[in-house]
Amino acid sequence: MHASQGRSAGLGLALASAFAFGGSGVAAKPLIEAGLDPLHVVWLRVAGAALVMLPVAWRHRDLLRRKPALLVGFGLLAVAGVQAFYFASISRIPVGVALLIEYLAPALVLGWVRFVQRRPVTRAAALGVVLAVGGLACVVQVWSGLTFDLVGLLLALAAACCQVGYFVLSDQGSDEAERADPLGVIAYGLLVGTLVLTVVARPWGMDWALLGGSAEMDGSAVPAWLLLGWIVLIATVLAYVTGVISVRRLSPQVAGVVACLEAVIATVLAWVLLGEHLDAPQIIGGAVVLVGAFIAQSSTPKAPLPGPVAGSAADVAAAGPDAELSSGRTGP
Repeated sequence: MHASQGRSAGLGLALASAFAFGGSGVAAKPLIEAGLDPLHVVWLRVAGAALVMLPVAWRHRDLLRRKPALLVGFGLLAVAGVQAFYFASISRIPVGVALLIEYLAPALVLGWVRFVQRRPVTRAAALGVVLAVGGLACVVQVWSGLTFDLVGLLLALAAACCQVGYFVLSDQGSDEAERADPLGVIAYGLLVGTLVLTVVARPWGMDWALLGGSAEMDGSAVPAWLLLGWIVLIATVLAYVTGVISVRRLSPQVAGVVACLEAVIATVLAWVLLGEHLDAPQIIGGAVVLVGAFIAQSSTPKAPLPGPVAGSAADVAAAGPDAELSSGRTGP
């Protein structure tokens, strides 16, 4: 395959991954509104995906010996923490807003690099952070005294913080010879996440009969099992796998920029399928958040430089979890 063809295929896969991830909230929210607890929806998503990925986990069982800390970190933060807090947040605030708040994660990582690690960051990256925070202020309409549910906003922020913890963990790096296969890490991360969420969500208390009924999506009845199938197969398994492959065909920076479309896709889908209409200032604010994320990601160097950096944990955060794994930044 020629380089241009490989790049085109990579862009297509990156777009597919962004669409798949962006569609998780619009499929999950009707289930939550039908009576399922957000944690139960998360458990069904993670456990279902872990079951699908079991053959991959068996193939890469050596990771249990070589990278136990990475697997636990991925399972706790990138799988259980992010998804549990995100799903809990969308039960209280619009899907697009919850996802936009998660895009504060790169900004929070830059704060970690600057104020905790006491390392300089580029001006462009700082500008991106300012724009992202300013845009978010428009999205949540701070001038109205926080129009959206404060608890929902805090839950979405907690999801962003879980992403930060994973980015910092991944920043430890690894030797080239000890690089972990990203599909294996995803498979075991899902298994670890399932174990953790089983204790937290206690699925034995779930009303399983709800899965045999239907859920309402903007006035239309949709089978609950169909929504769950989308969440497990498309929004989790397909989303992670296409994301990993796309980063391998593209650079992490390019794949990270394409991943910004996830927020746009989620907002549009929520608008079309759930009837979650945002007003003009919120739409403009969402666009500013994405522009800020784009600037921050574009400012990260492709290789370590002796001058100011937005890099290390920051460029990992900008490119996303799949980029971390595929580029070898897979933890201690």
